[in-house]
Amino acid sequence: MDHTLLYIVVALGLSIVVNIFLKKIGISQIIGYILTGTIIVYAFDLRHLKDSHLLEHIGEFGIVFLMFTIGLEISLSKMNSMKREIFGNGFMQVAFTAIAVYLLSVYMFDVSSTSSIIIALAFSLSSTAVVLSYLKSSKEIYSGYGQRSTGILIFQDIAVIPILILIGFMTNNGDKDIVEILTNTFVSAFVVIALLFVVGKRLMTWLLHFSSSSDVEELFMGSVLFIVVAASLLAYYMGFTYSLGAFVAGMIIAETKFHHKVEADIAPFKDLLLGTFFVVVGMKVDVVLFLDNLGTILGLFLLVLVLKTIIIYGVVRLSSSHPISLKTALALSQVGEFSFVIFAVASMGGLLDEDLASLLVLIVIFSMVITPFFISRINTIVQYFTKAKDDSVQLDSQVLKARSNHVIVCGYSVVGKFVAKHLDALGASFVIVDNSPKHIQEATAKGREAYLGDASKAAILHALNVENASSVIVTLDNIEKKRLICEAVLKYNKNVNLVVKVTSLEEKQKLEDLDISFIVDGKLEVARVLVDRMVSCKLR
Repeated sequence: MDHTLLYIVVALGLSIVVNIFLKKIGISQIIGYILTGTIIVYAFDLRHLKDSHLLEHIGEFGIVFLMFTIGLEISLSKMNSMKREIFGNGFMQVAFTAIAVYLLSVYMFDVSSTSSIIIALAFSLSSTAVVLSYLKSSKEIYSGYGQRSTGILIFQDIAVIPILILIGFMTNNGDKDIVEILTNTFVSAFVVIALLFVVGKRLMTWLLHFSSSSDVEELFMGSVLFIVVAASLLAYYMGFTYSLGAFVAGMIIAETKFHHKVEADIAPFKDLLLGTFFVVVGMKVDVVLFLDNLGTILGLFLLVLVLKTIIIYGVVRLSSSHPISLKTALALSQVGEFSFVIFAVASMGGLLDEDLASLLVLIVIFSMVITPFFISRINTIVQYFTKAKDDSVQLDSQVLKARSNHVIVCGYSVVGKFVAKHLDALGASFVIVDNSPKHIQEATAKGREAYLGDASKAAILHALNVENASSVIVTLDNIEKKRLICEAVLKYNKNVNLVVKVTSLEEKQKLEDLDISFIVDGKLEVARVLVDRMVSCKLR
């Protein structure tokens, strides 16, 4: 017990010091946690613990809480709207990557068919922990490539289930009939979905309402933790992964009014456990084996990176622009953490040689270590190779620099057009900013001053001279983008007069924690105008 406590204290202190240093030189904290795990293992000679199931379970709950927060971002309605990204792009990416890796493994490296199937399925997956952590922290999850990356990652996490079932069937050498296995799986899936969506939704809503009405924060926090762990255990006992249960629970809560509070309260636990997961990953690093096979590991990593980039680019390019497709491909070009589980299960079942499994684990770790270095620079990389200009160059900052007391209209769709028309009638000075070239062309055709750009970016707000603006009017329909713009504007100039259009009570609740000057409810205003017209008719 004394030694265990010592290891925990040293790991905690070391991770803090290492991450502070890495933060100063712009390196992701994920690297710091992995380095901490490797240092602890060799400093205290704990290499015998690197395969500890207890540590793996503790680390896996970092992924559980990450998937729960992702579920909070993706409600049922949003998942329905992302069908193409999840089930279209996701299925094609996993299938094409697995086929390509299998063919290379068999015919180029002369690996057995069984082992090649395992390797192909594992390498078709990307890192949910690394990619989604970055997308969420950078707010890129709402961007075009962020949405496509998220959709593919969701399908990959779902695909882990049949992959593990297949490995189990191969391990049993046909002791069980494949029809029986599939039948049991579908029955289990139905039971899990029924319990979580039918019974669980009512219980979750009641529990969160009851604990929040008590005005005791500890009870609410305890209720959230109970929901996450209970949903994860239910999925696990039914033969699925912990993270799938947490993801479904997050999707259910996303439909309730407790969405934002739950997300804020769960963040510290997610970050702490996710850090633990990467420490466990670091503990699996065999430095001697890595140095002895450095050339092989680097070569195979580059081969996988290039192969996955080409395949994902081709899949996404079918429905997206060149820059978005390239960004998505680069973001998902690494190998993911669920590969550890696949290699471990296959190795224990005798489907994969232990030495080969150790080498493959090092490739995965190397992939996850390298990814944070370039994922934060994807925009710069794509801009360099595509020669595409950044949105901010569309704005003439010199012209706007002297502007003051102007109105900034964010969005030029239906409502934005009416806002511009009324501002024209008032003779007000205003500029329009929109991320759609089509809308900008429509505005300039009317002789209005309009610029192409994303109003949630600090560079765009600087070019628009927000600090000297009299008001910012947000007319967009997308609630996520609307919130990002409001957050960016308030962060840049908290004293600006911010006016935001909403279309429902749900949207209003999602923005109520921000210091917005005026929230205009479209339905409420229509009702008021209708009554005003009725009164004016009577007066006549």
